[in-house]
Amino acid sequence: MLRNVIVINDHAAINGGQAKVAIQSAVGLAAAGLNVVFFAGSGPVAEELTTAGVRVECLGQSDIGSNPSRLQAMAQGVWNRTAAHRLRDVLRAFDAADTIVHCHGFAKLLSGAIGAVLTRQPIPVVLTMHEYALACPNGGFFHYPDNRICTRRPLGLSCLSTNCDSRRAAFKAWRIARQIAINGPGNMPRGLTDIISISPTQRRVMQPYLHGARLHHVGNPVDAERRPPAPVATNDAFILIGRLSKEKGCALFAEAAQQAGVPAIFVGEGEERDTIARINPQAVITGWQTPAQVMDWIDRARAVVFSSLWYECQPLVPLEAQARGVPVIVGSWGAAADQIIDDVDGIHLRHPDATALAEVLRDLTGTRAATLGSEGYRRFWQSPPTRDAHVAALLAVYADVRSRRECEPVAR
Repeated sequence: MLRNVIVINDHAAINGGQAKVAIQSAVGLAAAGLNVVFFAGSGPVAEELTTAGVRVECLGQSDIGSNPSRLQAMAQGVWNRTAAHRLRDVLRAFDAADTIVHCHGFAKLLSGAIGAVLTRQPIPVVLTMHEYALACPNGGFFHYPDNRICTRRPLGLSCLSTNCDSRRAAFKAWRIARQIAINGPGNMPRGLTDIISISPTQRRVMQPYLHGARLHHVGNPVDAERRPPAPVATNDAFILIGRLSKEKGCALFAEAAQQAGVPAIFVGEGEERDTIARINPQAVITGWQTPAQVMDWIDRARAVVFSSLWYECQPLVPLEAQARGVPVIVGSWGAAADQIIDDVDGIHLRHPDATALAEVLRDLTGTRAATLGSEGYRRFWQSPPTRDAHVAALLAVYADVRSRRECEPVAR
């Protein structure tokens, strides 16, 4: 019988989607009656964890973005010896017969060093891919200088000789060292037997690099309160939500909205703020908003534009829009298109082209938006991806992993 779950993530506080899902799942598993230990590299510790009675093992370290010693942070990011030693000590206190380990995030702090521990001990392990870090040095299969998806083979000659980093070549060299550590002495993904993908697109992109691991699908949970659909038929604004960065397609949307002559609202903050304002001076940029404020902005939209230029993994914004009955315009090249059915509850943009997007924006009348939004609302609430549903799916995966382990022990 399963009694213990050890959840692993770089951060013990909600600083993004990965940490949010890891923490929500830990809280949900504890509510289901399991003894949950949350192992993390950095704090602070989310109040949700302590309130739920989750035992937290936090190393109190700083990642590369917050460590005052850049050299220490870079060395730690390649191989975090402290994390490996502490994790090994935590695992020794548990029995493989009633315990499972679930790793969510390791690439930003815990490093491939924990892979060397996880793949060479008896407790069964499941890893959820929240990005592409098991294969790609920059974690996204994205060429930042060219602002496009990268199809080079990770760590192949073309990859090694190309600077795809969002900052500069020195960071690409560090990312290569980190990836070699993950795939080599870190024994990942080679030593992983069970991996959870969160979207069909992610599964398709990653499958060639996963060395025959069993793949499971568990989507992310979505926090959504059921209310009447938003009045999209009378709304006229188009909204982009999230970090204002190049790979999110902010400039693409700003230019398209300018061409179409429609109101554009950017709910978020980031380095593309000045670019957006230059391309589309009429655009509204709200800065960071609380979750409740974000939902209020969605309620004001005729459509949400998800123009992200990279694959993504399983973006939550399209699902949050569906929950409010707001149609979503998504790029057909990314994971958002897995969630939206073209011309049923949203629109697929075939190419990242501003003129093509402008045509979509012009053609989306209030009546058509209401029809698309209504179908999205129906589909979302027909089987809402709540935290409880997410936990139930995880428990089914754990049971499958444990039963296979008992019948067919895996050689490490």
